[in-house]
Amino acid sequence: MNKPQIFAYPLFALGFRAFFALAGLSALALIALWKSIHDGSFTSVNYFPSTIWHAHEMLLGYASAVIAGFLLTAVKNWTGEQTLHGDKLAGLCLLWIYGRLLPFYSGIFPDALIALIDLSFLPVLAYCIAKPIIKTGQFKNLLFAVLLIMMTLGNTLIHLEILKLSQHTAWIGLSLVVAMIILMILVIAGRVFPFFTERGLTGVLILPNPLFEILAISSAVLMFLLQLMQINGSLLAMVAIFAAVANAVRMLNWYDRRVWYVPLLWVLYTGYSWIILGFVLTALAAYNWISTTLALHAFTVGGIGILTLGMMARVALGHTGRALRVSNAIALAFVLINLATLFRVLIPIALPQWYEQVVYISTLAWLAAFSLFVLIYAPILTTARVDGKEG
Repeated sequence: MNKPQIFAYPLFALGFRAFFALAGLSALALIALWKSIHDGSFTSVNYFPSTIWHAHEMLLGYASAVIAGFLLTAVKNWTGEQTLHGDKLAGLCLLWIYGRLLPFYSGIFPDALIALIDLSFLPVLAYCIAKPIIKTGQFKNLLFAVLLIMMTLGNTLIHLEILKLSQHTAWIGLSLVVAMIILMILVIAGRVFPFFTERGLTGVLILPNPLFEILAISSAVLMFLLQLMQINGSLLAMVAIFAAVANAVRMLNWYDRRVWYVPLLWVLYTGYSWIILGFVLTALAAYNWISTTLALHAFTVGGIGILTLGMMARVALGHTGRALRVSNAIALAFVLINLATLFRVLIPIALPQWYEQVVYISTLAWLAAFSLFVLIYAPILTTARVDGKEG
């Protein structure tokens, strides 16, 4: 006889529900709090230095929540095995929440405990997705568990510096986390872009080119490896440009001009385009022509931010039995998050003297985009499927 579930609510029926809700709320809270910290209107004792906290939380807080929701849902589809739900899913959510809150109690809880709680989330997630993958023999999908462990390694490098057990490893760790998330996106894109495009447009048949797939991902791996090895200059620039070209060719192989009539498609293609631009800006930064932070934010605000918002919007509709069409409000959210990226990445190049003002506009656009997402998707994520099925 099954033990009754305390958290037997639709919100905890499948991973995407709870974690997409947490991601949407954290996208608002973390950026609003960072704005207050940055302008000095909010001060607090924190385990992390402020700049590292911002980067850490957006990557290992917000982005990790989206990744958890996506993988727990996708692995169930791939394997046919039930992934975390009910009380166990609620437990994993609490572990994620504790990781966000405890750094603000650095004077109360031991720093080692704060690090341990934060570091434990991704390995637990990796175990939870690896178990059904191994059980069903779908070993190629273990790549995602490996990427989660590599993200944990990056997180460990961050905490080692904070705990004064190493020197100058935090930014290496953050760079490793960014690299792993972008590589995970590139792998997932190869699976979902052709499928979503074929489903969203009539008469489209996409035949992925294995050569394009290999070159796009391997060139990105090489570029990130050079960055982690702190190799700069012409070599990094050449590899970054090659990665940009390879990924542009890959994306064009999936592209149909009609995607611009379908918000759930064009948001994905614009997000991928920001990743491609990130490679280009990395090449420019290798010669010190622009700041490296602009390339970084092309990958993070643009690539990660836009693609995660687009994926959450689509996955939530599909897995709650709804039609794959977004409202005008969500289409506006897609426009706003692209504007947030534009003002965070490109406008500062043209108007460096207005840097603070354009970053402020970017912040407002980001908050507006995710406010719309939370408003529209809260009832979708917290109520039962409209077709009466489980999940």
